[in-house]
Amino acid sequence: METLTPLETELKVFEANREQWSREHPGKFVVIQDETVLPGFFEEYAAGFRTGLAKFGTGRSFLVKQIWSTEPVYFIG
Repeated sequence: METLTPLETELKVFEANREQWSREHPGKFVVIQDETVLPGFFEEYAAGFRTGLAKFGTGRSFLVKQIWSTEPVYFIG
C-alpha cells in the first residue's frame, strides 16, 4: 500500500471534488488539511489562509487552493 504525503492527500481530495466545486464556486479558494475540507469557500487567498490558521494552527501544513476547472498555465519569457 502506497503512503501519500499530506500534500498528495490534499491534492487528491481537491481533484475528487474539482468538477463540482468549479461549477458551484469558480475562482474561490478552498482550505484542506489531510481529508478535512473546511466549510465555506473564500473570495481571497488571505481569508482562507487566516481561517486555516485559526482552525489547524501552525503545527502542520494545510492547502489553500483556488478552484478552476483547469489549472491556469503561465508563461514567462
